[in-house]
Amino acid sequence: MKLIILDRDGVINQDSDQFIKCPAEWQPLPGSLAAIALLNQANYRVVVATNQSGVGRGLFDMPTLNAIHDKMHKACALAGARIDAVFFCPHTADSHCDCRKPKPGMLLEIAACYGVKLAGVPVVGDSLRDLQSAAVLGASPYLVLTGKGIKTEAAGNLPESTQIFPDLAAVVAKLLLPQD
Repeated sequence: MKLIILDRDGVINQDSDQFIKCPAEWQPLPGSLAAIALLNQANYRVVVATNQSGVGRGLFDMPTLNAIHDKMHKACALAGARIDAVFFCPHTADSHCDCRKPKPGMLLEIAACYGVKLAGVPVVGDSLRDLQSAAVLGASPYLVLTGKGIKTEAAGNLPESTQIFPDLAAVVAKLLLPQD
């Protein structure tokens, strides 16, 4: 099985320093849904792994998070795309849970759910914590320069194996290149 793990905010949709707090604030990035459709056509399982501390902070509740994800799934469907599953951490940074990236708990949960090892699995994110959670498990970290990606690249200290691309569409184009 081919698997790819995507962060949500800044990779699939526009990010906000004030959090995406309602469905109206969820807006797809140009080309992201078409890129997911290409992954689906190439038989990838597309899974989202996203920190959503806005729930823990009381900025929005679980029904609102579900409504945001429902909008994302419907937007994907309209573009001929499908996200197979969404895994999220609702905790704040000070809760010290195991699922909040950069800790690998959420990615380990995905691996267990799909019965796969994450070595070499592409993990696409726009923040250092996305890349760190991937690298510690031997997954392949991909940084996109959308969302917080430009600031993340400028700050440095990226995992050694990180590949950098302008956006999700560019990552997908690279992944789907015929192998010699």
